[in-house]
Amino acid sequence: MLDIKLLRTDAERLRQNLEARRAGVFEDLGTGEADWATRTVERLVGLDQRYRDLLTEQENLRRRQNEIAQAMKDVGRMPKAEQAGARGALVEEGRGLRDRERDLSIETEDALQVRDHAWRRVPNLTHPETPIGLTEHALLRTWGTPRNFAAEGFEPKDHLAISEALDLVDFAAGAKVTGQKFYYLKNDAVLLDLALQRYAIDVAVQHGFRLHVTPDLARAEILEGLGFVPRGPSTQVYSVENTDLCLVGTAEITLGGMLADTILEPERLPILLAGLSHCFRTEAGSAGQESRGLYRVHQFTKVELFAFTIGELEVSEAMHAKLLAIEEEIFQGLELPYRVLDIASADLGGPAYRKFDIEAWMPGRGDYGEVTSTSNCTDYQARRLKIRHRVEDGSPADSGAPKSKARDGRNPWVHTLNGTAVANTRAILALLENHQRADGTVDVPRVLQKWVGKDRLTRPR
Repeated sequence: MLDIKLLRTDAERLRQNLEARRAGVFEDLGTGEADWATRTVERLVGLDQRYRDLLTEQENLRRRQNEIAQAMKDVGRMPKAEQAGARGALVEEGRGLRDRERDLSIETEDALQVRDHAWRRVPNLTHPETPIGLTEHALLRTWGTPRNFAAEGFEPKDHLAISEALDLVDFAAGAKVTGQKFYYLKNDAVLLDLALQRYAIDVAVQHGFRLHVTPDLARAEILEGLGFVPRGPSTQVYSVENTDLCLVGTAEITLGGMLADTILEPERLPILLAGLSHCFRTEAGSAGQESRGLYRVHQFTKVELFAFTIGELEVSEAMHAKLLAIEEEIFQGLELPYRVLDIASADLGGPAYRKFDIEAWMPGRGDYGEVTSTSNCTDYQARRLKIRHRVEDGSPADSGAPKSKARDGRNPWVHTLNGTAVANTRAILALLENHQRADGTVDVPRVLQKWVGKDRLTRPR
């Protein structure tokens, strides 16, 4: 969540950011009506002002209570004949103030909850270089050249046809046992899945990430802290009935939640974590050609990268570039042509200040499809999860800790970043389609062969 001072000191910047991101806060205003962003900010200002007015009333009430207490002492020095009347008026006023104090405490807390409920729905600020729009993503670069299958003398199959021919995936059994968009990986696909996990983990370790196998469940308050919506009609999250637990859609949730309510020593930063987890997503509303097969499913395995840095933008932006470079290293090793996009403002998730996607070439659709993303969330998640780091003062002079300054006398919030090392289903899709042969078999990239145990996927005998 953002610093509430932004609302009080730069409401116009907030309005412009809401407009660029097309991010609604109040359901009755939406994002399609005229001046919706202006009216959204006006309502937020009103909610904040209501809370601040109540705080002012509390301060005035306590001041008057102190004045009455002093006046009661002064009454004791008055002639006895006058004391009773003076004391009675003060006692009566004090009783009224105590009654109002009880009501005011409830009103103030309610006003704070109403304001904060709305404020938590306001998205992060946006990087100045982020393209404005919904689909106006900026192409940063491409790597590799899509194969010319026609020149090789055959028509490429999509991953569904390849999977059926080589007996790699069983969608029918998944639908029968669990439902649509569930599946069984079989035979060589199992080896490929495990090889992708191990490959991504090895790359992560080489770059200094500490490994974790994370829980597949997290408390709703942790999801909310990371900026996910665990309940409601728009959620993409599976909730466990009669509990406060949800199935995670990414290890970003469980890795980011590990340090909630923590003040970190500066010499510990950056903290680099890699998490292996199953991921569960409802994929509500997803349909169409691009969602077929393994591209958009309810469950998959993923290796996620997560970083905590000091709360300085230049530091987290450098880490963001590092995460993207690691993702590119992984997909170059898999020998998959790809492009890198700087994602447009209205397509950013609420916590993301900036997001880069890697889209791999997918011959089956004749287009690129997203396989990884990496986001710099600055201090948006840390404010919600209450994760700070101490200032440099007090840390050992030779610690090498990056310099940071306390703001308003408080320890700064950390910055958090996340990135996909590999999401297995989409990686498998891209591997099958890009590395297929005319005889129906599929070449295994060199970096995976030691774990798959072969250099080509074939149908089992």
